[in-house]
Amino acid sequence: MKIRPTMRDDVAALQEVLNGTELFPSEMLPDMVNSFLSDEESSEIWLTCEVDGNPVGFCYAVPEELAEGAWNMLAIAVLPTQQGGGLGSAISMHLETELKERGQRILIVDTSGTEEFKQTREFYRKNGYTEEARIRDFWATGDDKIVFWKSLN
Repeated sequence: MKIRPTMRDDVAALQEVLNGTELFPSEMLPDMVNSFLSDEESSEIWLTCEVDGNPVGFCYAVPEELAEGAWNMLAIAVLPTQQGGGLGSAISMHLETELKERGQRILIVDTSGTEEFKQTREFYRKNGYTEEARIRDFWATGDDKIVFWKSLN
């Protein structure tokens, strides 16, 4: 396993990760990652996890506007056939280490409060994130936004 900055050649494989996880429509990925790939000054972080030279997971994080040292992990996904082996945790820890080295303070992540996202919420808890907030009916009626928080200090 190797975790490294995302490269343009990773996009097609990461779209397959998205097709498998249905985190968000894979057609959105090329536009989302474009500013990171084309701007050396981009503040975004895109990390790709590869196994045997093949991209099988990624995460995407951005600094929170108007907040000092606060970041938001907007996406993390691992190919379903590779889930359960610790790759997601390794990607998350890699991101946390990179942010710590940059002197950042906290990392937050938003997810859904629905039953379909129960495993996702357990993943964050298992990796040391605390459920910090719940915004009722945020994503849709009956679908709360759950905000997880982790100190990087």
